[in-house]
Amino acid sequence: MKKYIAEFVGTFVLITTGCGTAMTVGADSANGCGYLTVAFAFGLAIVAMAYSIGNISGCHVNPAVSLAMLINGKLSAKDFVGYVIAQVLGATLGSLVLYLVFYQIGGMTDATGGLASSGAGAIVTKNKEIVALIMECVLTFIFLMAILGVTSDKAGHGSFGGIVIGLSLTLVHILGIGTSGAGINPARSLGPAIIAAATGVTTDAIAVVWVYIVGPLAGAALAALCYRFLEKENK
Repeated sequence: MKKYIAEFVGTFVLITTGCGTAMTVGADSANGCGYLTVAFAFGLAIVAMAYSIGNISGCHVNPAVSLAMLINGKLSAKDFVGYVIAQVLGATLGSLVLYLVFYQIGGMTDATGGLASSGAGAIVTKNKEIVALIMECVLTFIFLMAILGVTSDKAGHGSFGGIVIGLSLTLVHILGIGTSGAGINPARSLGPAIIAAATGVTTDAIAVVWVYIVGPLAGAALAALCYRFLEKENK
């Protein structure tokens, strides 16, 4: 149970800090400062959580990461279900807190930001869902390859693993924010979409949330299979 609580807390922190930063500074690709700030907010959140709950649950805070670990035999089916439930609940609570703080207490009226960021990035003008699906798959693949490499028994990264993973998430956000909106995490997209739709902020996010579930899970599965093949060949 402590593992599930750790995943709940970790995902809650990821959403409140990452999505909260997006709501504070914006994440328009034309605005370099805000764009990069959001990317680093998500990456630094992972670094912080890796060194606080990593020794308890592994700090997945992402169903895609948990799926890759399940495929590679590092997580049981029971724990996979428990992790995903905890992650989605943590993301939903984090989104609710942001809604209360920014909209109800703070008087925010703009429907952009962390509660409505599930949608193709600003530079995409055609075939947005297809572009987002492809980019979510590719970006999650890159992110998971980094995680699987760092957490491999033969990696030898020691105490620097959390930093590597956090910077890898920053990297994929730098490209992802402008192209897909940078979900890269089904819980991160589903939680805000639920709250945005339930509170009437916007229904756009929930309409396309399937892209941000299918894309990352597909990318994670491909990364798990690819890394397992490479590691086996290396042995």
